[in-house]
Amino acid sequence: MLPAFGLYTHIRANIYRSMFLVGALFALIYLLTFAGALVAESYQHSNWRLQSLLTKAWWDLGLAFPYVTAGAVAWVVFAYYFNQSIIGMATGGHEITREEYPKLYDMLENLCISRGMTMPTYEIMETDVPNAFASGVNEKQYKITLTRGIINLLSDDELEAVIAHELTHIRNGDVRMMIFAMIIAGVVAFFAEMFFRTFGNFRPSRSSNDDGEKGKGGAFAAVAIAFLLVAVAWALSLMIRLALSRSREFLADAGSAELTKNPDAMIAALRKIEGKGEIPDAPSAVMEMCLDNPRSGFADLFSTHPSVDARVDALVRYAGGHDVDPVNDVEQSAPQAGELDQQGPQSQMPQDHIDQAGNAGGSPPLPQTVPAPGQFLPRGQGRKLKMPWEPR
Repeated sequence: MLPAFGLYTHIRANIYRSMFLVGALFALIYLLTFAGALVAESYQHSNWRLQSLLTKAWWDLGLAFPYVTAGAVAWVVFAYYFNQSIIGMATGGHEITREEYPKLYDMLENLCISRGMTMPTYEIMETDVPNAFASGVNEKQYKITLTRGIINLLSDDELEAVIAHELTHIRNGDVRMMIFAMIIAGVVAFFAEMFFRTFGNFRPSRSSNDDGEKGKGGAFAAVAIAFLLVAVAWALSLMIRLALSRSREFLADAGSAELTKNPDAMIAALRKIEGKGEIPDAPSAVMEMCLDNPRSGFADLFSTHPSVDARVDALVRYAGGHDVDPVNDVEQSAPQAGELDQQGPQSQMPQDHIDQAGNAGGSPPLPQTVPAPGQFLPRGQGRKLKMPWEPR
């Protein structure tokens, strides 16, 4: 089994990534500040040479450095303490208590006791979309959010596997890392939008100045460089999010299997929600924290989730799980008319259902191509059927 839960090298790597993300936030903000100063100087001194404009913008960045740094620190502190409120406003979730959902709390309490962890709190999103995510940056903030859809869709074992998956994200430091990634993406996107709204229609003036550099203006080139820098900053913020290791989902799946000792439940949960987890009004940053992110097209370029097939394959190969087809596809086609007659009655009846006298008896026989209850065939060779006496 993959040693995901308690994998200290992974936790340590996430701490380093979080530090890198905070550093990248400051670097990108300084880059945006320099671009803004370059445009401002181009407006005031349109006939200066490009080298003079770059030098003056660099000098302006030095003057603005303490104020920009203070603003960035204030934003990080604000996001650190109020990230849950920000996410809550974006998702519309509401906190629940043990009295309201004792079974959910019992599942979480048992999992936390097994690892000596402080229990997170719960939130529920009132949507039929089946999904879940964990959030928070410290023990006082950690929270697991479940949608109404996933609570209604999954069995108890499958729901416990999902809770263990999200608990592993908390344990491994993934949620803290994703919060910092959201901070970076949000800040850069905000300043980039402000920049383009403010200077999108900017045209350098053609008035001369007292520097004796008339006719040698580099303002247009400076403005082009500024817009390029803003575009680079925006792209880098997305690349930082892409740099977040996709292995975190594999590791959380394996951690769920280790905690619950039931990889089949995690596989079944993934198969049930596959392609159904799109939360329409949720920001892309929140979707990237979810159990499954089915967004496709352009948004899929920035997804940090591997495919469900890849995750299931890892659980089958390394955790001893058994793949199953989605529940909606469990029905198999009935035999064609006359098919049973051609094969004969004895060929359709397992030997267990023939008594010593040679007479058929007992429960109705199962086709030999169908596995017995609780057994699985390799994917592509059959499906696990729900028997009449098994709960649906």
